[in-house]
Amino acid sequence: MKSEIMYIELKTGFNDKGPAWIGRVKFSKTKQTIYFLNKAFKKGSFYYGNYTDIETGESYWISGLKKNGQDRHWAGSGKIMIDKKVINEYLELTGQKLLEESKFIKIDIPDEYPIERINEIENNKNI
Repeated sequence: MKSEIMYIELKTGFNDKGPAWIGRVKFSKTKQTIYFLNKAFKKGSFYYGNYTDIETGESYWISGLKKNGQDRHWAGSGKIMIDKKVINEYLELTGQKLLEESKFIKIDIPDEYPIERINEIENNKNI
């Protein structure tokens, strides 16, 4: 299963100022589903977002990292939570030498990818 470091931001109820994370996600074979933070997101076009949480219906914006480090929407605000495990790779990908402490909160994000649980939910929808 392919994995990548991505930017994830909750849009429902927050517009461009919702909680945001940078962490390692996993993809389904078709890349239509992304797994992160014990959640699964289905690709599509939604109000404010480009993915929706399969279980809650909440809208999220999920994207690759921007090389300039400006991942949060220009109209947004708030610090981005970044998984401590990906900081070095993030700095390498963005060409930065140090993490800007004013933009980030370093946290431990558990490697929980609910693939089996989501497969069961998705399979039961088709019955």
